[in-house]
Amino acid sequence: MKYMTTGIVFTEIPDEVTLELGISNCPYRCEGCHSPFLQADLGEELTWIKLKEMIETNKGLITCLLISGGDSLSAEYLFKLIKLEYPKIKTAWYSGGEELPKNVRYFDYIKLGPYKKDLGGLKSLTTNQRLYKVEDNGTLTDITNKFWK
Repeated sequence: MKYMTTGIVFTEIPDEVTLELGISNCPYRCEGCHSPFLQADLGEELTWIKLKEMIETNKGLITCLLISGGDSLSAEYLFKLIKLEYPKIKTAWYSGGEELPKNVRYFDYIKLGPYKKDLGGLKSLTTNQRLYKVEDNGTLTDITNKFWK
């Protein structure tokens, strides 16, 4: 799994200060994608050591780690490690797919759904995309409406 971008963001996960990593090699190729450069298999390998370094650099600032795009199976393994070593940091995954990961317990937030230009993104009332909060018991609560003003 490779990443191409990192940044501290405030709008991707409501009420969280989020370290976002843009993962490359996204398989979905959504028309109108806001990050089409993430469709290529480019970037730096995201290792546990590198991820841990990013978390430590931003410790005390970030409340959440978001892996966006790529849809790599390796992401689930990294989230498991984060939950074990950094239990206070929430985890989020943005996917253009429509299927949940096998172990939702490693995630606090999951965004599902391909971007459809005519329906808009999460801020659009007509969006097909959904952001879910994973509850302690494993159920999902749709919090997409937090993006609507």
